Amino acid sequence: MLIYAKQPVNYVIDNYPNKIKTLYLAKELEKKEYSRLMKMGFEVKRIPPEAAQKMCKNGNHQGFLAEVDEYELYPYKSFLNKEFILILSNVTDVGNIGAIVRSAYALGVDGIVVSGMKNLAIEPILRTSTGALFDMPLALEHNILDVLNDFKTSGFTLYGADMDGEDIRGVAVKQKRVLILSSEGEGLNARMRSKLDKIVSIKMLHDFDSLNVSVAGAILMDRMRK
Repeated sequence: MLIYAKQPVNYVIDNYPNKIKTLYLAKELEKKEYSRLMKMGFEVKRIPPEAAQKMCKNGNHQGFLAEVDEYELYPYKSFLNKEFILILSNVTDVGNIGAIVRSAYALGVDGIVVSGMKNLAIEPILRTSTGALFDMPLALEHNILDVLNDFKTSGFTLYGADMDGEDIRGVAVKQKRVLILSSEGEGLNARMRSKLDKIVSIKMLHDFDSLNVSVAGAILMDRMRK
């Protein structure tokens, strides 16, 4: 699996060097930094910028690319003994998912379940999470109703985010909680709503359609922290 750009690659170097197979450098480094990298146990290769561009399909690599171990998805049922879980329903944009992963790790979420997709593009999610995906357990499950049932019967309170919900600032959030974020286009359907304990929202001071799902998710996760 290939990741690139200075921030995500450096995050993995600093936190998970054992996951790096080969580090590719398409720029000059100070001798001290290059010497440090050479001693870290993974292969370091210098490559020309045009080769780097080809490897990342013209992405903005900033001179840093790394071949890393594949990310292994978790079974969502392994989250049933946790306290704070995030479910993404039909959120398909990998940029949004990566940003949500980064915020979720920073704000104390114990695991994320992605639902509504059969396959997940892990590489771009890892990049856009700037490496935080390696710190965040992530599961993929197509049938969200089964997921909701399992969490509910395991003692979790289910909170769905929607514009018509109760202001999150006034909600007494339970210890074992699940926050469900849905795509801006589809929202929470009737069958999902029937499983929820409460629908919550972010009340805005000015009239506006909605916030981006990654922005809204970060605000809600912060307000649901214990």
